Amino acid sequence: MWTTAARWTGDTLRHASAGLASLLYPPRCEYCAAQIGSRDYLCASCREKARRIEPPFCQTCSAPFEGDITQEFTCANCHDRHFHFTHAVSCFLSRGVVRELIHRFKYGGEFHLRHPLADWLAETMHDERIARQRMDLLVPVPLHARRIREREFNQAEVLARLVAARGGAPALDCLRRVRYTTTQTRFDRVERMENLRNAFEMRQTANVRGMHLVLVDDVLTTGSTLDECARVLLCAGAASVRAITVARG
Repeated sequence: MWTTAARWTGDTLRHASAGLASLLYPPRCEYCAAQIGSRDYLCASCREKARRIEPPFCQTCSAPFEGDITQEFTCANCHDRHFHFTHAVSCFLSRGVVRELIHRFKYGGEFHLRHPLADWLAETMHDERIARQRMDLLVPVPLHARRIREREFNQAEVLARLVAARGGAPALDCLRRVRYTTTQTRFDRVERMENLRNAFEMRQTANVRGMHLVLVDDVLTTGSTLDECARVLLCAGAASVRAITVARG
């Protein structure tokens, strides 16, 4: 089994031999296999296929609205809920090329796909809902130890550290998942909330008192996971919690 550190080391070694390999195997688009530049992961056509979230969208969770509306609004998923995070920002929908790359990264062992996913995640940092307030720490949504053994890494932590390395706030793994939960994908909103009750806690050495935090995850669906994490952080004394994800489900 590879640890995350081993994956990083292996990826570094692959980059070191990339010059020779590119002569024998020209780089191909990760989605359509068209030939691309050596520093690219997707061809121009497939980059265009990534579905951006354009206004109008929900100010709380970024869900897009297909209609003629010009003022700020809150979607049906958010209007009757009190989230513990103020905003959850995504720039892309989890559809097509975006969804496939996320799934191949998480479940298919294609660790190199962290780079294009981090590119999409980093775009959220320019959103006014994130950029207008100080950001002290990026906090990845944790996985249970059992899930990490299955997957061999926490995708949220990997992506958070890549964004932090680009000059953002430092990433701190200050939450831990203390209760193993079944997958959320088949649950409705109420079931997701119940499934996550008391699933997270602060790490003993972590101190977030008075800090403005930004949670990091790969996909937002109903917001239940982010909300429970944000609740724990606020109870630990955080001044505010926002969230960013690669995509909106």
